[in-house]
Amino acid sequence: MFIILVFFLIILMVGAAIYAIVQKDLLYAVIATGVISLILSALFLLLQAPDVALTEAAIGVALTTIIFIITIRNTVRHEDDFKDRDDLKSAVK
Repeated sequence: MFIILVFFLIILMVGAAIYAIVQKDLLYAVIATGVISLILSALFLLLQAPDVALTEAAIGVALTTIIFIITIRNTVRHEDDFKDRDDLKSAVK
């Protein structure tokens, strides 16, 4: 049962990693990396490394994800940049 749970979490983690790589939207990719860190934290806990699991949960899931989300919110999205250019072209005509 333990090995099945570990393999399931590893497959779920690989799936989230592939999703993070393929995703075009940065916010969804950052959330997927947060999920990867959460699954990795659970794996560390199952492998009887609670200190490493706690550190991964605090740094990987919480701090890094929050910093990336704040950074994405403070930057201009690529789609918004094209929308502003179209508005500018219509105003000039």
